[in-house]
Amino acid sequence: MSGREIGRCGVDASVTLGLLAAWAVHDAEEVVMVPRWARDRVPELRGRFPRVPDQIWRQLESIDEREFAGAVAGMAVVVAAAAVDGYRTGGRSAFYQGALNGFGLHGLVHLAQAAAVRGYTPGSVTSPLVVIPFTLWARGRLRRAGVLRPARPRDAVQGLGLAAAATAGAHLVARRVANRS
Repeated sequence: MSGREIGRCGVDASVTLGLLAAWAVHDAEEVVMVPRWARDRVPELRGRFPRVPDQIWRQLESIDEREFAGAVAGMAVVVAAAAVDGYRTGGRSAFYQGALNGFGLHGLVHLAQAAAVRGYTPGSVTSPLVVIPFTLWARGRLRRAGVLRPARPRDAVQGLGLAAAATAGAHLVARRVANRS
């Protein structure tokens, strides 16, 4: 058994730990783009989407670089934990597979956001180039290894829910830390 392989039925480390690498590439785009994009585009988007609650627009406008980087760091902990759990279990971990599914589905959300605003949104470049291809590739490798859990609609909802809850929690912690400083 090589260092890259876990167990007889495991998957290569690139499948499990690759989740963290793919996430890092994707979130690098967001770290660079979100604060400036939000400041530049929110006034226009408010006019185009008047049904969106004003509180959401205010929160989006108020994100600064330090706070957003803190939220990304918080998410890094969650994604790293999922990737390591996937590595530890040879890809069998429900936590890892849920995070992988949530990652891929959130890439589709980025594309839907870009379509809704009819233009660039942070994350919409790396979603079709990194997020979605990596997710499909990793799921294929898990399937071939016989460890992929069956995909059910409930799992998709749970994956997106996990991603949304982790993101909201990371932003909440980052905002509190930024406000204390």
